[in-house]
Amino acid sequence: MSTLGAGRLVDLLSDWDVSPAPSYRALADRLRLLTIDGRVPAGTRLPAERELAGRLGISRTTVAAAYSALRAEGYLESRRGSGSVLRIPGRASSAPQEVEGLIDLTKASMPAAPGLMLAARRALDVLPRHLGDSGYELQGLPALRQAIADRYGERGLPTSPDQILVTTGAQSAIALVARTLVTRGDRVIAESPSYPHAFEALRLAGARVLPVSVTTSAGWDEEAFTSLIRRSAPVLAYLLPDLHNPTGRSMPSDQRARVLALAEDLGTILVVDETTAELGIERIASPPMASLASRGDTVVTIGSLAKSVWGGLRIGWIRADPTLVRRLLAERSVVDLGTPIIEQLTAAEILPDMPAVLADRSARLREGRDALTALLADRLPDWEVPRVDGGLALWVGLGRAVSSQLAIAARSHGVAIAAGPRFGLDGAFERFLRVPFTSDRTTLEVAVSGLTAAWHSLGVTPVRTGEPLLTPLV
Repeated sequence: MSTLGAGRLVDLLSDWDVSPAPSYRALADRLRLLTIDGRVPAGTRLPAERELAGRLGISRTTVAAAYSALRAEGYLESRRGSGSVLRIPGRASSAPQEVEGLIDLTKASMPAAPGLMLAARRALDVLPRHLGDSGYELQGLPALRQAIADRYGERGLPTSPDQILVTTGAQSAIALVARTLVTRGDRVIAESPSYPHAFEALRLAGARVLPVSVTTSAGWDEEAFTSLIRRSAPVLAYLLPDLHNPTGRSMPSDQRARVLALAEDLGTILVVDETTAELGIERIASPPMASLASRGDTVVTIGSLAKSVWGGLRIGWIRADPTLVRRLLAERSVVDLGTPIIEQLTAAEILPDMPAVLADRSARLREGRDALTALLADRLPDWEVPRVDGGLALWVGLGRAVSSQLAIAARSHGVAIAAGPRFGLDGAFERFLRVPFTSDRTTLEVAVSGLTAAWHSLGVTPVRTGEPLLTPLV
């Protein structure tokens, strides 16, 4: 059982008291949301009432009432000698609760690509050739590694199969790279906002994560990045330069070249996440960032079929210098002995069909983006909705620091959505909400209706101050 310190919890509770609800209710709601969306895992012991009250500058009675409300709802269990432990009602695991009937906008993902079933059938036809083998492929099936290498070649980056390590999804790849290259206390740069599970993987590896800002309006704060990398000498920088999650921005080619040159000069490895790189709508995919490198060991590329083909096809990969691939294999063997063979065979069958798959995805995403943009403009005109040329979601500006309140209220109106701070560090981005456009129009209409009702239930009116909604983080 882990214990959450009062100081860390106060960071996560940022702006909890802006709610018009009574203080105890606002505190209980925020603690519940932190559990629902996974920022504080179920099974975590909360600080004592007196300690948390002191840190928040409120009465112990308020904290006690909040804890009592959570106990009544089944989100907190208190035992003499064990303290107060967060729970998910009806679940023994730490997974967020699934509620029947909710439209789930917490996952920016599409249904399976149309060609997946045929690819799976072809894979089963090939399977008998492998049944006489052990079934353990630590680096990945040669045929799949060749198919991945060929795909990089088509995108302008010559690649050999010995540069590829197949994993069970992109998250597994990120975690493996972090465990291999990060020593406890090492500094690592990461964009903020960014993919939340990457933050978690880096922190679990012992990294001290240093954020650099990305905004929908200005993109990457290059000046801050340059200053931070020179000052901190990080071992890694984790980047999503193509159709960034969640802002949808893509890094200009000249900026990529400058960032890469700086990393090469200072010896920082760039871990480039390309899971959304080819999901353009109007945008033509850029060549892989590694194609700009003068050295083969500067860029480690993360790829996956989860966003482009299907989340249920748990196939990801790492493209790296062969020497690093051998180090990654040694680290992997401690916790994982390979990726399932049937999934690898399916991936090898569908990769040659990626141009057709991506054309289908682009058409679906265009329809979803245009529908969601129109719906938000009509029903929530005060929200600041960016125009994106690809990706999976809109990073919407709310005008008020109420994202967590809105996420709580939305569940009462049939919509599950991740609050903005899920994509930041230490409670940032309460003014933002990631809204995926991966569903069909009918589902999006119902979802926006629920968000609209939730928004009006908060009783807030956005305020325009003329100041940026996001202050650069360094």
